[in-house]
Amino acid sequence: MHLTVVLCTYNRCESLARALASVARSSVPSSVRWEVLVIDNNSRDETRTVVERFCHKFPGRFRYIFEPQQGKSYALNRAIHDSSGDVLAFMDDDVEVDEHWLHKLTSPLNDQRWSGAGGRILPDAGFIPPRWLDTTPQYALAPFALFNLGQTAGELKESPFGTNMAFRKEMFSKYGGFRTDLGPQPGSEIRSEDTELGTRLLSGGERFWYEPSAVVYHPVQAERVRKLYLLKWWFDKGRAEIRELAAPGELGSRFFGVPIVLYRRLCVWAIRWLCGVTPKKRFFAQVKVWRIAGMIEECRTQAEKRASTTSDCRTDG
Repeated sequence: MHLTVVLCTYNRCESLARALASVARSSVPSSVRWEVLVIDNNSRDETRTVVERFCHKFPGRFRYIFEPQQGKSYALNRAIHDSSGDVLAFMDDDVEVDEHWLHKLTSPLNDQRWSGAGGRILPDAGFIPPRWLDTTPQYALAPFALFNLGQTAGELKESPFGTNMAFRKEMFSKYGGFRTDLGPQPGSEIRSEDTELGTRLLSGGERFWYEPSAVVYHPVQAERVRKLYLLKWWFDKGRAEIRELAAPGELGSRFFGVPIVLYRRLCVWAIRWLCGVTPKKRFFAQVKVWRIAGMIEECRTQAEKRASTTSDCRTDG
């Protein structure tokens, strides 16, 4: 097996150095070839200097590529194009990986039944969720980029998260790369480029493996543990969900381009927000309101684009 670790980075040279140091300590069988491919997505800090330091310290292990087209999905797709491995493992520039992470994450792909794999993303020691946040729902901690389905390995029926996932490279030839209308880029923090890809593969009949021993540690910055951040994250998540829909018409009849069912859901959750008996229940309902509002905003934006395109076609005609 030949592995490429993909790490895309933008103006995070300090955390990048820690991330690279952690993956440099990887314990991988000598029979496995592996490299770390760093895509510098137009950084203006000392990113290149940091990566070149690792290239000199570990000859042949690290590679640096500059990608001027701003946007994480553009950087990810550049990495796919320039990678040499037959299996690609993905990590972010603000995490630290366990020394056995790379081997544990990718070894299940020796079994041809599995096209991809994902592992656990855990917070730094000492992280305590705020008291007003209900952590019971499965993806309550998703805005913190945390992913933990427990200690039992087995088939993964959903998409893994972007900083701890691996796929056979042939999957990108078969299904395409990351969607460039998703993922952080100038003027937009709409994400889901990773989960959309995973969902696309699952919809195509591919199978994933969940490996809990493949562990990545993700710091939870103080600014993320705030209500305004979480509400904005879920608003953008709602927008991303509409973009991911292959057939938006499945949501039913529309009013000014927005499915009527979304207005109904918005009203239901707004009432629950106002009537919630505990801070956790009120904030949970408020999150739902913001997510649905994001879906409505994206539907409205798409309707305006369609109307503009139709108008341009009539003018040209």
